[in-house]
Amino acid sequence: MEINKIKNNIIDLKNRNKDGEKKFFYIATYGCQMNEEDSEKLAGMLKNIGYESTLIRDEASVIIFNTCCVRENAELKVHGNLGALKKLKRENPNLIIAVCGCMMQQKGVPEEIAKKYPHVDIIFGTHNAYKFPEYLSRVQQQGIQVREIMDKETEIVEGLPIERMSSTKGFVTIMYGCNNFCTYCIVPYVRGRERSRKPEDIENEIKDLVSKGYKEITLLGQNVNSYGKGLENEITFAQLLRRVDKIEGIERIRFMTSHPKDISDEVIYAIRDCEKLCEQIHLPVQSGSDRILKEMNRHYGRDYYLDLIKKIRKELPNASISTDIIIGFPGETEEDFQDTLSLVNEVQYDVAFTYIYSRRKYTPADRMENQIPDDVKHDRFNRLIEAVNRGCAKNNKEYEEKTVEVLVEGVSAKDSEKLMGRTRTGKLVNFYGNNDSIGKLVNVKITKANSFSLIGEQI
Repeated sequence: MEINKIKNNIIDLKNRNKDGEKKFFYIATYGCQMNEEDSEKLAGMLKNIGYESTLIRDEASVIIFNTCCVRENAELKVHGNLGALKKLKRENPNLIIAVCGCMMQQKGVPEEIAKKYPHVDIIFGTHNAYKFPEYLSRVQQQGIQVREIMDKETEIVEGLPIERMSSTKGFVTIMYGCNNFCTYCIVPYVRGRERSRKPEDIENEIKDLVSKGYKEITLLGQNVNSYGKGLENEITFAQLLRRVDKIEGIERIRFMTSHPKDISDEVIYAIRDCEKLCEQIHLPVQSGSDRILKEMNRHYGRDYYLDLIKKIRKELPNASISTDIIIGFPGETEEDFQDTLSLVNEVQYDVAFTYIYSRRKYTPADRMENQIPDDVKHDRFNRLIEAVNRGCAKNNKEYEEKTVEVLVEGVSAKDSEKLMGRTRTGKLVNFYGNNDSIGKLVNVKITKANSFSLIGEQI
């Protein structure tokens, strides 16, 4: 069993690290929540062998970069950081540097990293992160560079240790991979095909979080609405939601991400009917133009998407709706952009994550003609942001003078005299309250609404 090998490697490393000296690890994570959870598992394995986490990179004995390749900017940051570590490695030859994640699954990238940055000790991908203790052991014992990338997805490995970044909210992955192959997206190539976890494994993980005092969980997957495919016992995502809702002790349940073509009426009804499911749906539209949506291989059109929004708002009138939008996809005309702008104005999103199209090697969109000039992209992006911000501000204004339930996450990053947390609809609230409320659900009266957050007082 693979998990037994992992445990043996952890025990071996733990025994060899019993020298009384504190050893620290530093993990830099780029990308989505899936990457964040991968980093939590890497941190869990390192904790199990005697390392402690640090936010100070230069004091670490192990440095890991968990990479993302969805945006070019994230890749450039990784290259910059790896180059800067050459001096640190020279000063501390025992330092172990590892690079992993989606970027390493791209053709030719691991070889480029190994050649350009010979001071990197371990290079591995998304499919074999669970083998990190083995790679660390090999480097420590043999002093060699380890480079191992698995081209194909493996069976899901359960039971890995995990060091959560929050003591209040936890991510729980329900499935891995994606089968959609949107023409701009590299995720299916680096995360593999869709694989679902067994529902009982998901439930056990949530129950463990409850036993540790967690109040909220977010179910993760590249396309959660596809959950259940490939499992021996048939189950849909809506059925999983209803099962999870029955787990005692958990207060809130969220999920992301939903592909519009796959979200079913049953999922919407589950949110409506289940007490713990939060009234928040992330529904990436990417474009408001039928022509561009077809070029993106999204398998839905503008009218379908807008009808879906109407259905959600009919069944969940108080729900918040967020989205992803890409500007400057190859061949996008001003007319196509106006279609996106009008859709944004019609929907009035609570949050929109907006992106300028970034070319990704080996994706169909990278080979398309009519790539949009940067100046045109930036002009359209700025106009889109204005429209998005108007909708966000209008929706937030509706919260003024209302009392909302907030899960208190900690002290506000913007004002140390305030606490911060989120409503069931995912709204960020900064408010005056008692520090002993951290980790609890409290009622807050909203006194002011900003474009991206709410201000209030605990009552």
